[in-house]
Amino acid sequence: MTKKTLNTVVVEDSETQRALITQLAKANPNLNVLGDYPNGILALNAIRKSKVDLILLDIVMPVVNGFDLLDALETPPQIILISDSSDYALKAFEYNNITDYLQKPVAKARFTTAIDRAVKTQNQLNKEKDESEFILVTVDLQRKKIYINSILWVEAMGDYIKIVTSEGHFVVLSTMKAFLAQMTGNKLIRIHKSFIVNVNKVDNWTSSKVEVAGVKLPMSRTHKDELEKILITID
Repeated sequence: MTKKTLNTVVVEDSETQRALITQLAKANPNLNVLGDYPNGILALNAIRKSKVDLILLDIVMPVVNGFDLLDALETPPQIILISDSSDYALKAFEYNNITDYLQKPVAKARFTTAIDRAVKTQNQLNKEKDESEFILVTVDLQRKKIYINSILWVEAMGDYIKIVTSEGHFVVLSTMKAFLAQMTGNKLIRIHKSFIVNVNKVDNWTSSKVEVAGVKLPMSRTHKDELEKILITID
């Protein structure tokens, strides 16, 4: 499963241009606009407080220009630069997180192309991250690397847990709580006192069941809302 929408902010000092770009962004189903800002200082404060995937960034702004804002970000997200001219295109190549470069006035078709490129890039970044994340467990007295993306579900078995993956299953001495404590993010969540699922592997669900790889697992009603809240943010 891939991310449905990119959390996006618009940074543009011209009120007219900011309104037009924000309107285009809000009309695009691949974007979730978190806010629009008239200068880099306000934008920087907001970006540091939120999970931002994409910045639609004007280059020429007073005090803090677009490149200054980029330099101030510790871990910049994807950037689509917007300018009145192509004069800054060469400098844009110095930044490896710039996905596209748009000239004003921004045409809807060109904007859509840029966003499609950003979505494709984000999906690739997500895939690479998924494939690189792993945990180390002890199986038959040997340490084993299990990639998070390969896990289908985890089942409680007394003092042990059974980790079911696309490559087979592994019985590990652990509690469900201790296993979840190793996880970051919300890819693996508890749906029942005896089951944890990988939300990216969920095919179907009801108020009492979750289907993963053709297997129906029990789900407590108290966990249904949490699961649905996560599932609606992924595709």
